[in-house]
Amino acid sequence: MGERAAATITTIVVDDEKLARDELGFLLRDFPEVEVIATGSNGLEALDLIEKLEPEVVFLDVHMPGLDGVGVVRRLREKGLRLPHFIFVTAYDQYAVEAFRLEAMDYLLKPVDKGRLAESIERARRAIQDSKPPEPAAVPVSHPAPRTKLLIRANSRNFIVDANDVIYATIDNGLITLVSTNLEGDSNYRTIEDLQANLDRDTFWRVHRSYLVNINRIKEVIPWFKSSYQIRMDDRKRTEIPVSRVQTRRLRELFKL
Repeated sequence: MGERAAATITTIVVDDEKLARDELGFLLRDFPEVEVIATGSNGLEALDLIEKLEPEVVFLDVHMPGLDGVGVVRRLREKGLRLPHFIFVTAYDQYAVEAFRLEAMDYLLKPVDKGRLAESIERARRAIQDSKPPEPAAVPVSHPAPRTKLLIRANSRNFIVDANDVIYATIDNGLITLVSTNLEGDSNYRTIEDLQANLDRDTFWRVHRSYLVNINRIKEVIPWFKSSYQIRMDDRKRTEIPVSRVQTRRLRELFKL
């Protein structure tokens, strides 16, 4: 899921108890293949971190006030997002059946035993490795001529704008929103992939699974979590967009970070 050492597993730890987060983080330091990229203290933070950082593994407490761990997984499923591997961590063994029904990678009881933790990490490593597609053979690829005009639906009207005036596109619940210099509205494209395929690939960059941005309209690069970034766009709202860890290397190359 990124340009980094093949053995590295990007990980998030979420628990409402700081002591529990710190203890698990301490244990994970003994596993050099695991990179803890963020921590969270509740279910809503977990949702936000997972969507923005796209970790491969999430150590998730089940019993949390508000949105619990099971609710986090259900909410992500409802959004149709690609899920990370979840390892539930809790003091309550009665949640085990529900955890595995949600296809959790593993279920660890507190206090976490280091040996059992090692088994979970190895299971996650194998699953991540098995899910990676084989490297395709190099074949010539032809792309359609990029479109210079796009349609934006706004206020029950269909507007035509220059593609280069589009600042970014984002998708939510299957609906693509286009934000241009003077207009914001819905696109007639159904997927970000299809939209990107019809635009200039040197100009429009898929910085995150939910965002396609015009490179020429990036206003600012903002350091964020561990070695990750957000970008601020040149629209009226100065929208801040997360850059996925997969695309961080390209960001550094573009702007010599």
